[in-house]
Amino acid sequence: MWNKVVQTGVEMREIGGYFELEHFHGNMMHENAIALNCGRNCLAYLIKAKKIRKLAVPYFMCDCIFEVCEKNDVELSYYHIKEDFMPDKIVCSSDTWIYIMNYYGQLTQCQLQFLKKTYVRIIIDNAQAYFDEPLEGIDTLYTCRKFFGVSDGAFLYTDSFLREELLQDKSYDRMKYLLGRYECSASEFYKESTENNELFGNIPIMRMSKITENILRAIDYEWIKAIRTENFAYLHNRLGKTNLLYVHPVEGAFAYPFMIESGSILRKKLVKEKIYIPVLWPNVMQNIEEKIWEYTLADNVLPIPCDQRYTTEDMAQICSLIEKLI
Repeated sequence: MWNKVVQTGVEMREIGGYFELEHFHGNMMHENAIALNCGRNCLAYLIKAKKIRKLAVPYFMCDCIFEVCEKNDVELSYYHIKEDFMPDKIVCSSDTWIYIMNYYGQLTQCQLQFLKKTYVRIIIDNAQAYFDEPLEGIDTLYTCRKFFGVSDGAFLYTDSFLREELLQDKSYDRMKYLLGRYECSASEFYKESTENNELFGNIPIMRMSKITENILRAIDYEWIKAIRTENFAYLHNRLGKTNLLYVHPVEGAFAYPFMIESGSILRKKLVKEKIYIPVLWPNVMQNIEEKIWEYTLADNVLPIPCDQRYTTEDMAQICSLIEKLI
Protein backbone atom coordinates (compact mmCIF):
# COMPACT_ATOMS: atom_id res chain seq x y z
CA MET A 1 0.00 0.00 0.00
CA TRP A 2 1.34 3.43 -0.89
CA ASN A 3 2.03 5.74 2.01
CA LYS A 4 0.80 9.32 2.21
CA VAL A 5 3.45 11.85 1.32
CA VAL A 6 3.52 15.43 2.55
CA GLN A 7 4.98 17.96 0.13
CA THR A 8 5.26 21.69 0.77
CA GLY A 9 2.73 21.41 3.62
CA VAL A 10 -0.01 19.80 1.46
CA GLU A 11 -1.09 16.23 2.20
CA MET A 12 -1.22 14.34 -1.08
CA ARG A 13 -3.79 11.65 -1.72
CA GLU A 14 -2.62 8.10 -2.29
CA ILE A 15 -2.06 7.32 -5.96
CA GLY A 16 -1.90 3.81 -7.41
CA GLY A 17 -1.87 0.48 -5.63
CA TYR A 18 -4.81 -1.90 -5.41
CA PHE A 19 -8.42 -0.89 -6.02
CA GLU A 20 -10.92 -0.18 -3.28
CA LEU A 21 -14.67 -0.69 -3.58
CA GLU A 22 -15.92 0.97 -6.77
CA HIS A 23 -17.18 4.55 -6.44
CA PHE A 24 -20.78 5.18 -7.52
CA HIS A 25 -22.25 8.48 -8.57
CA GLY A 26 -26.01 8.07 -8.71
CA ASN A 27 -28.49 10.03 -6.62
CA MET A 28 -29.53 8.77 -3.21
CA MET A 29 -33.16 8.80 -2.20
CA HIS A 30 -33.58 11.31 0.66
CA GLU A 31 -30.51 13.16 -0.61
CA ASN A 32 -31.59 16.37 1.15
CA ALA A 33 -32.01 14.82 4.58
CA ILE A 34 -29.39 14.56 7.32
CA ALA A 35 -27.51 11.30 6.69
CA LEU A 36 -26.74 9.54 9.99
CA ASN A 37 -25.48 6.12 11.01
CA CYS A 38 -28.66 4.51 12.37
CA GLY A 39 -32.34 5.12 13.03
CA ARG A 40 -32.13 5.25 16.82
CA ASN A 41 -29.53 8.01 16.50
CA CYS A 42 -31.97 10.00 14.38
CA LEU A 43 -34.18 10.09 17.47
CA ALA A 44 -31.18 10.89 19.70
CA TYR A 45 -30.33 13.76 17.33
CA LEU A 46 -33.87 15.15 17.57
CA ILE A 47 -33.91 14.84 21.36
CA LYS A 48 -30.75 16.93 21.58
CA ALA A 49 -31.58 19.42 18.82
CA LYS A 50 -35.16 20.08 20.00
CA LYS A 51 -34.40 19.62 23.71
CA ILE A 52 -37.16 17.01 24.05
CA ARG A 53 -37.80 16.08 27.67
CA LYS A 54 -41.08 14.15 27.37
CA LEU A 55 -42.08 11.63 24.70
CA ALA A 56 -45.24 9.55 24.24
CA VAL A 57 -44.54 6.26 22.46
CA PRO A 58 -46.73 3.31 21.42
CA TYR A 59 -46.62 0.08 23.39
CA PHE A 60 -46.09 -1.69 20.04
CA MET A 61 -42.53 -0.52 19.47
CA CYS A 62 -38.93 -1.72 19.37
CA ASP A 63 -37.25 -1.45 22.75
CA CYS A 64 -34.30 0.43 21.20
CA ILE A 65 -36.48 3.56 21.28
CA PHE A 66 -36.95 3.18 25.02
CA GLU A 67 -33.19 2.75 25.44
CA VAL A 68 -32.46 5.96 23.53
CA CYS A 69 -34.87 7.88 25.74
CA GLU A 70 -33.42 6.42 28.93
CA LYS A 71 -29.88 7.41 27.89
CA ASN A 72 -31.04 10.95 27.16
CA ASP A 73 -33.15 11.40 30.31
CA VAL A 74 -36.42 11.63 28.41
CA GLU A 75 -39.58 10.92 30.40
CA LEU A 76 -41.71 8.31 28.63
CA SER A 77 -45.46 7.80 28.53
CA TYR A 78 -47.26 5.16 26.51
CA TYR A 79 -50.32 4.88 24.30
CA HIS A 80 -52.23 2.10 22.54
CA ILE A 81 -52.92 1.81 18.82
CA LYS A 82 -56.14 0.85 17.09
CA GLU A 83 -56.70 -1.90 14.51
CA ASP A 84 -55.84 0.53 11.69
CA PHE A 85 -52.50 1.30 13.43
CA MET A 86 -53.61 4.83 14.35
CA PRO A 87 -53.01 6.08 17.92
CA ASP A 88 -55.87 5.53 20.35
CA LYS A 89 -56.63 8.46 22.66
CA ILE A 90 -53.26 9.92 23.57
CA VAL A 91 -53.50 11.90 26.79
CA CYS A 92 -50.42 13.98 27.49
CA SER A 93 -49.16 17.43 28.50
CA SER A 94 -48.59 20.21 25.98
CA ASP A 95 -44.80 19.85 26.21
CA THR A 96 -44.87 16.15 25.26
CA TRP A 97 -43.77 15.00 21.82
CA ILE A 98 -45.68 12.12 20.15
CA TYR A 99 -43.73 9.35 18.45
CA ILE A 100 -45.73 7.94 15.53
CA MET A 101 -44.69 4.62 14.00
CA ASN A 102 -45.83 4.20 10.40
CA TYR A 103 -46.38 0.46 10.69
CA TYR A 104 -45.84 -1.31 7.36
CA GLY A 105 -46.43 2.03 5.63
CA GLN A 106 -50.14 1.68 6.42
CA LEU A 107 -50.66 5.24 7.66
CA THR A 108 -51.72 7.52 4.82
CA GLN A 109 -50.54 11.07 4.20
CA CYS A 110 -53.99 12.31 5.25
CA GLN A 111 -53.82 10.41 8.54
CA LEU A 112 -50.35 11.80 9.28
CA GLN A 113 -51.52 15.34 8.51
CA PHE A 114 -54.46 14.78 10.87
CA LEU A 115 -52.08 13.67 13.63
CA LYS A 116 -49.95 16.77 13.06
CA LYS A 117 -52.98 19.05 13.40
CA THR A 118 -54.20 17.16 16.46
CA TYR A 119 -50.99 16.84 18.46
CA VAL A 120 -48.68 19.43 16.81
CA ARG A 121 -45.43 17.99 18.24
CA ILE A 122 -45.05 14.71 16.40
CA ILE A 123 -42.16 12.61 15.09
CA ILE A 124 -42.83 10.20 12.22
CA ASP A 125 -40.86 6.94 12.17
CA ASN A 126 -40.81 5.76 8.55
CA ALA A 127 -38.44 2.86 9.21
CA GLN A 128 -41.07 0.65 7.52
CA ALA A 129 -42.01 3.18 4.86
CA TYR A 130 -38.80 4.15 3.05
CA PHE A 131 -40.58 5.16 -0.15
CA ASP A 132 -43.07 7.50 1.55
CA GLU A 133 -42.19 11.15 1.03
CA PRO A 134 -41.75 13.24 4.18
CA LEU A 135 -44.41 15.82 4.97
CA GLU A 136 -43.29 19.41 5.28
CA GLY A 137 -42.84 20.61 8.83
CA ILE A 138 -42.87 17.12 10.37
CA ASP A 139 -39.70 15.57 11.79
CA THR A 140 -39.34 12.26 9.96
CA LEU A 141 -36.78 9.49 10.08
CA TYR A 142 -35.90 6.61 7.76
CA THR A 143 -33.59 3.62 8.17
CA CYS A 144 -31.79 1.88 5.32
CA ARG A 145 -31.06 -1.63 6.61
CA LYS A 146 -34.68 -2.78 6.38
CA PHE A 147 -34.79 -2.07 2.65
CA PHE A 148 -31.28 -2.49 1.21
CA GLY A 149 -28.14 -4.56 1.60
CA VAL A 150 -26.24 -2.13 3.83
CA SER A 151 -24.98 -2.60 7.37
CA ASP A 152 -26.11 0.80 8.70
CA GLY A 153 -27.48 4.17 7.64
CA ALA A 154 -30.46 6.42 8.29
CA PHE A 155 -31.94 9.73 7.16
CA LEU A 156 -33.55 12.49 9.20
CA TYR A 157 -35.72 15.38 8.04
CA THR A 158 -35.87 18.20 10.57
CA ASP A 159 -35.65 21.98 10.83
CA SER A 160 -33.47 21.76 13.95
CA PHE A 161 -29.74 21.14 13.72
CA LEU A 162 -26.99 20.27 16.17
CA ARG A 163 -24.12 22.75 16.19
CA GLU A 164 -21.56 20.13 17.14
CA GLU A 165 -19.39 18.56 14.44
CA LEU A 166 -20.27 14.90 13.96
CA LEU A 167 -17.64 12.28 13.22
CA GLN A 168 -18.22 9.98 10.26
CA ASP A 169 -18.97 6.35 11.01
CA LYS A 170 -16.96 3.52 9.41
CA SER A 171 -18.63 0.30 8.31
CA TYR A 172 -15.92 -1.75 6.58
CA ASP A 173 -15.75 -4.18 9.51
CA ARG A 174 -19.54 -4.63 9.56
CA MET A 175 -19.86 -5.97 6.00
CA LYS A 176 -19.00 -9.63 6.54
CA TYR A 177 -22.55 -10.90 7.07
CA LEU A 178 -23.80 -9.06 3.98
CA LEU A 179 -21.05 -10.45 1.77
CA GLY A 180 -21.44 -13.86 3.40
CA ARG A 181 -25.14 -14.12 2.68
CA TYR A 182 -24.53 -12.98 -0.89
CA GLU A 183 -22.38 -16.05 -1.55
CA CYS A 184 -23.59 -18.49 1.10
CA SER A 185 -26.73 -19.28 3.10
CA ALA A 186 -28.47 -16.91 5.51
CA SER A 187 -28.12 -19.32 8.44
CA GLU A 188 -24.32 -19.29 8.19
CA PHE A 189 -24.17 -15.58 8.96
CA TYR A 190 -27.22 -15.11 11.18
CA LYS A 191 -25.01 -14.68 14.27
CA GLU A 192 -23.01 -11.86 12.62
CA SER A 193 -26.23 -10.18 11.51
CA THR A 194 -27.59 -10.23 15.06
CA GLU A 195 -24.33 -8.91 16.45
CA ASN A 196 -24.42 -6.04 13.96
CA ASN A 197 -27.90 -5.08 15.15
CA GLU A 198 -26.73 -5.05 18.76
CA LEU A 199 -23.80 -2.77 17.98
CA PHE A 200 -26.01 0.26 17.50
CA GLY A 201 -27.00 0.32 21.15
CA ASN A 202 -23.58 1.76 21.99
CA ILE A 203 -22.63 3.77 18.90
CA PRO A 204 -22.87 7.58 19.24
CA ILE A 205 -24.57 9.88 16.77
CA MET A 206 -22.35 9.94 13.69
CA ARG A 207 -22.60 10.80 10.03
CA MET A 208 -23.40 7.98 7.61
CA SER A 209 -20.37 5.94 6.61
CA LYS A 210 -18.76 6.43 3.21
CA ILE A 211 -19.38 2.80 2.26
CA THR A 212 -23.10 2.96 3.01
CA GLU A 213 -23.52 6.26 1.17
CA ASN A 214 -21.60 4.85 -1.78
CA ILE A 215 -23.81 1.75 -1.99
CA LEU A 216 -26.95 3.87 -1.72
CA ARG A 217 -25.75 5.83 -4.78
CA ALA A 218 -25.69 2.61 -6.81
CA ILE A 219 -29.29 1.56 -6.08
CA ASP A 220 -32.06 1.57 -8.69
CA TYR A 221 -34.80 2.90 -6.42
CA GLU A 222 -37.61 2.88 -8.97
CA TRP A 223 -36.95 -0.75 -9.86
CA ILE A 224 -36.89 -1.77 -6.20
CA LYS A 225 -40.06 0.18 -5.49
CA ALA A 226 -41.83 -1.51 -8.40
CA ILE A 227 -40.77 -5.03 -7.33
CA ARG A 228 -41.86 -4.49 -3.72
CA THR A 229 -45.18 -3.01 -4.84
CA GLU A 230 -45.89 -5.91 -7.19
CA ASN A 231 -44.99 -8.56 -4.64
CA PHE A 232 -47.10 -6.92 -1.93
CA ALA A 233 -50.07 -6.77 -4.32
CA TYR A 234 -49.69 -10.45 -5.18
CA LEU A 235 -49.59 -11.48 -1.51
CA HIS A 236 -52.61 -9.35 -0.72
CA ASN A 237 -54.55 -10.80 -3.64
CA ARG A 238 -53.88 -14.35 -2.43
CA LEU A 239 -53.97 -13.87 1.35
CA GLY A 240 -56.16 -10.80 1.85
CA LYS A 241 -59.38 -12.72 2.51
CA THR A 242 -57.67 -14.75 5.23
CA ASN A 243 -55.83 -11.80 6.75
CA LEU A 244 -57.34 -10.68 10.06
CA LEU A 245 -55.84 -7.23 9.48
CA TYR A 246 -57.34 -4.74 7.07
CA VAL A 247 -54.44 -3.55 4.94
CA HIS A 248 -54.32 -1.37 1.86
CA PRO A 249 -51.84 -1.51 -1.05
CA VAL A 250 -48.46 0.09 -0.39
CA GLU A 251 -45.89 1.30 -2.91
CA GLY A 252 -42.39 0.04 -2.15
CA ALA A 253 -43.69 -2.01 0.79
CA PHE A 254 -41.50 -3.11 3.70
CA ALA A 255 -43.31 -6.46 4.12
CA TYR A 256 -46.84 -7.86 3.91
CA PRO A 257 -48.43 -7.92 7.41
CA PHE A 258 -50.39 -11.17 7.50
CA MET A 259 -52.32 -11.79 10.71
CA ILE A 260 -53.88 -15.11 11.57
CA GLU A 261 -54.90 -16.86 14.78
CA SER A 262 -51.97 -18.84 16.19
CA GLY A 263 -49.64 -16.94 13.91
CA SER A 264 -46.72 -17.90 16.12
CA ILE A 265 -47.32 -21.57 15.29
CA LEU A 266 -47.46 -20.85 11.56
CA ARG A 267 -44.23 -18.86 11.88
CA LYS A 268 -42.41 -21.89 13.30
CA LYS A 269 -43.70 -24.10 10.50
CA LEU A 270 -42.52 -21.61 7.87
CA VAL A 271 -39.05 -21.41 9.41
CA LYS A 272 -38.74 -25.18 8.99
CA GLU A 273 -39.39 -24.58 5.28
CA LYS A 274 -36.59 -21.96 5.24
CA ILE A 275 -39.01 -19.04 5.07
CA TYR A 276 -37.77 -16.74 7.81
CA ILE A 277 -40.53 -14.64 9.35
CA PRO A 278 -39.29 -12.57 12.31
CA VAL A 279 -41.05 -11.51 15.46
CA LEU A 280 -40.39 -7.83 14.94
CA TRP A 281 -40.56 -6.74 18.56
CA PRO A 282 -40.47 -9.66 21.03
CA ASN A 283 -40.05 -7.12 23.84
CA VAL A 284 -43.75 -6.23 23.44
CA MET A 285 -44.83 -9.69 24.61
CA GLN A 286 -42.51 -9.41 27.59
CA ASN A 287 -43.82 -6.03 28.72
CA ILE A 288 -47.61 -6.25 28.40
CA GLU A 289 -50.38 -8.71 29.24
CA GLU A 290 -51.45 -11.35 26.74
CA LYS A 291 -54.99 -9.95 26.54
CA ILE A 292 -53.76 -6.58 25.22
CA TRP A 293 -54.17 -5.87 21.48
CA GLU A 294 -50.49 -5.07 20.98
CA TYR A 295 -49.52 -8.49 22.37
CA THR A 296 -51.76 -10.10 19.78
CA LEU A 297 -50.11 -8.05 17.04
CA ALA A 298 -46.59 -8.95 18.09
CA ASP A 299 -47.43 -12.65 18.40
CA ASN A 300 -49.70 -13.21 15.40
CA VAL A 301 -48.70 -10.78 12.65
CA LEU A 302 -46.31 -12.38 10.17
CA PRO A 303 -44.31 -9.79 8.17
CA ILE A 304 -43.94 -11.77 4.95
CA PRO A 305 -40.92 -10.71 2.87
CA CYS A 306 -41.85 -9.07 -0.43
CA ASP A 307 -38.63 -7.25 -1.24
CA GLN A 308 -36.52 -6.89 -4.37
CA ARG A 309 -34.75 -10.23 -3.92
CA TYR A 310 -37.90 -12.09 -4.88
CA THR A 311 -40.30 -12.54 -7.79
CA THR A 312 -44.02 -13.15 -7.96
CA GLU A 313 -43.14 -16.82 -8.46
CA ASP A 314 -41.51 -16.75 -5.03
CA MET A 315 -44.63 -15.07 -3.63
CA ALA A 316 -46.76 -17.82 -5.20
CA GLN A 317 -44.71 -20.51 -3.48
CA ILE A 318 -45.05 -18.74 -0.11
CA CYS A 319 -48.81 -18.40 -0.54
CA SER A 320 -49.24 -22.02 -1.58
CA LEU A 321 -47.30 -23.17 1.46
CA ILE A 322 -49.29 -20.94 3.83
CA GLU A 323 -52.59 -22.09 2.33
CA LYS A 324 -51.49 -25.70 2.82
CA LEU A 325 -50.30 -25.18 6.41
CA ILE A 326 -53.44 -23.38 7.61
